[in-house]
Amino acid sequence: MGTMSTHAGSAGGNDPQVAQAVPSRLTAAEIYAAAVRIGEDELKRSSTGLALSGLAAGLGMGLTGLGSAAVLAEVGDGVAHYLLAALLYPLGFIVVIVGRAQLFTENTLFPVVLVLDRRRHLGNTLRLWAVVFLANVVGALLFAILMIKAGAVSADVAEALSRLGNKTVQGSFVHLFWAGVAGGWIIALMAWLVTASRFTIGQIALVYLMTFVVGAAGLAHCIAGSTEALSAVLTI
Repeated sequence: MGTMSTHAGSAGGNDPQVAQAVPSRLTAAEIYAAAVRIGEDELKRSSTGLALSGLAAGLGMGLTGLGSAAVLAEVGDGVAHYLLAALLYPLGFIVVIVGRAQLFTENTLFPVVLVLDRRRHLGNTLRLWAVVFLANVVGALLFAILMIKAGAVSADVAEALSRLGNKTVQGSFVHLFWAGVAGGWIIALMAWLVTASRFTIGQIALVYLMTFVVGAAGLAHCIAGSTEALSAVLTI
């Protein structure tokens, strides 16, 4: 077996066609160049296009809280139960990021990379951030209205979603700030890794694993947390 593997590897290494057939990993420079191109494409979009995409992202991020709330409605509260609910926390991120909708925290990577590379896109980057953040929050509000006020889900799920919202805003300002910094860093790191992935299934796996850590660790995400917090507000 070992001899056969050695011969196969040696033969493959000496055959240029075989070597070219094996996909190689992107280098850091190639990932950086891809991130710059993505940043350029995003900054070229109109404010209307960004707003509509951001609105869709805000609605889609509601699936993060909804999936977790659906689990908690069945199993109840408890440390282990919240960990179980975190298994569905990545759902909204998968829909939004793989679907290429405009998510504010993902945009902390691509436009910033472009600004650092070209140093002349700061004003346009601020426009993108403002439009996308506002659209994300409006989308989160519409989702909360649909779930809580319109009665799209059962009372048990709505109550669990409200409890998640109350839990999201617990803690001091300092705690929430640094939890948000850590959560944002993980999302930006995830965006970098997704850029390096050539296949959709790999992108889904990366998004799931990275955002599961955010949910399981109780870190903060401004848009996912907004859907939950706004649901709690609308329950009052």
